[in-house]
Amino acid sequence: MVLLPAMKKLCLTVLASATLALPANAMDSALRAGLLKLDPQTRLEQRCDAEVLDRISHDDHKYKADRVVAYAFATPEMAPDAIRSPGAAFRSKGQWYRLKFKCQTAPDHMQVLDFRYRIGEEIPQTDWAKYNLYD
Repeated sequence: MVLLPAMKKLCLTVLASATLALPANAMDSALRAGLLKLDPQTRLEQRCDAEVLDRISHDDHKYKADRVVAYAFATPEMAPDAIRSPGAAFRSKGQWYRLKFKCQTAPDHMQVLDFRYRIGEEIPQTDWAKYNLYD
């Protein structure tokens, strides 16, 4: 009988963890399914954009990145399995920031193999329209 309360607590903990994980897994599945429908070039771009948003939001909790524009200040340099974007921008909590990133994927563009980024200065709202950035 002593084992029953402990076992019940363990089962509830496992169930709660599984329930909390479901939306994230569903989101990953939806992203994967969506990416597989794209042509290879677009898939590379979208996969790297998703990586930018994920990494920024997880690496520094002061940011909640929800949009990235890889070509805001300069045209990205494209390779068959990589993007180098020296003039990107991302939006977090309604504010835009300069960004540089490099992203290399597997040949199918579904897995990121190497990713580096650097966050730059905040972009003044008066400049947003000039760079096609919006709130």
